[in-house]
Amino acid sequence: MAKIKNVAVQMDHVSTVNIAGDSTFAMSLEAQTRGYSLFHYTPDKLSLRDGKVYATVEPMRLRDVKGDHYELGAPERIDLSTMDVVLLRQDPPFDMAYITSTHLLERIHPKTLVVNDPAWVRNSPEKIFVTEFADLMPATLITRDPAEIRRFREEMGDIILKPLYGNGGAGVFHSTRDDRNLSSLLEMFGQMFREPFIAQAYLPDVRKGDKRIILVDGEPVGAINRVPAEHDSRSNMHVGGRAEATELTKREEEICARIGPALKERGFLLVGIDVIGDYMTEINVTSPTGIREVRKFGGADIASLLWDAIEAKRQ
Repeated sequence: MAKIKNVAVQMDHVSTVNIAGDSTFAMSLEAQTRGYSLFHYTPDKLSLRDGKVYATVEPMRLRDVKGDHYELGAPERIDLSTMDVVLLRQDPPFDMAYITSTHLLERIHPKTLVVNDPAWVRNSPEKIFVTEFADLMPATLITRDPAEIRRFREEMGDIILKPLYGNGGAGVFHSTRDDRNLSSLLEMFGQMFREPFIAQAYLPDVRKGDKRIILVDGEPVGAINRVPAEHDSRSNMHVGGRAEATELTKREEEICARIGPALKERGFLLVGIDVIGDYMTEINVTSPTGIREVRKFGGADIASLLWDAIEAKRQ
């Protein structure tokens, strides 16, 4: 086995993370516990020069102490290929800046193992990749044609409308059959986004929760149920959703078994899928979250399982 010594973490600045629920923090803390040296950098510190990928990194030490959770050393410009592992962990939006990062990191992968595989991250947008499993999804439409969306709502009744490349529950709207704001909403989306939008049949089961299931190397390892606040359709915890312990249903096990081979084939070591009732709505491959919540409710130590998988890939 090729021993891991140095791990670079491409992330939003460590000063901004909420350690109570941040999966990148959990992954990095486990790497530190295993004796790896951590190096922190933000995406704007990434460069390509004469075929080599460089980053200005800072040595990082972490503590699981709110308000005093990190120390950074002096900045140093390094050839990123000298790292053993790079964690690609900045949050979306999945825009051209994000896509450019994947092109650069692809130059060093897999000699330096990038988690997740940058080429497949680029080629698997979370709300499009999932459509490869259309029979596991609610009725879904991707378009920016207002007439198509109106027809879809007429057929479905209640729908959810959201940006195709959004994240974190931002810009998610529940439109009922008699909602008179749809035209205005579509005008606003048309002004804000050049890309198509995504509309899905509204699933009443969302009131019972939107389950985040985490898979490591294609296998389910833990889950958390996220229940939306009473007056919100979104279950994301940073907008008021409530986390609760849960177990996988038989249907959810079937969903994981169906998608697992595709995740392995694409080199996705860490994935979070969202399931409402009997239907999968997203496959999150950029910077999936939920690790700390699963552990908090007595579930698996997913950060440890992930590093076991990374070490196995470094053989």
